[in-house]
Amino acid sequence: MKAQTMDGCASVRLLVFAEDDEVLPELTAYARSEGIGAAHFTGIGAFSGATLGHFDPATRVYGEIVIDRQVEVIALTGNIGLHDGAPRVHAHALVGLPDGSTRAGHLVAARVRPTLELFVTVLPGEIRRRMDEASGLPLINPD
Repeated sequence: MKAQTMDGCASVRLLVFAEDDEVLPELTAYARSEGIGAAHFTGIGAFSGATLGHFDPATRVYGEIVIDRQVEVIALTGNIGLHDGAPRVHAHALVGLPDGSTRAGHLVAARVRPTLELFVTVLPGEIRRRMDEASGLPLINPD
């Protein structure tokens, strides 16, 4: 295990996504425009559809779960760090289907309908991601 202390004041931002917004591109663009190098976030809302993923270490590939219907976002959580100097969003979602069943996984893509309310806690400093040879993934690597 590695650890990194992130001393200083954090700031909290409320982002309210509009209908038809694509979550990951919008959040990445916001992080880039605000110069965010370290943050974590949580949110609720609804999607008109989403693609979730589950990582298979044997193949080093994300299997996809495509959800082509309206779902409630029960929980959306993740972090923002830097990979090759640019903001990289890593998010996981738990969504509820109309019958009460759920799906969960790594957020690959999602379109908002009608809204998504996200609280982003911006931290001082930077979280850096480096390519991990064993997994083939850009993982957080505390200095």
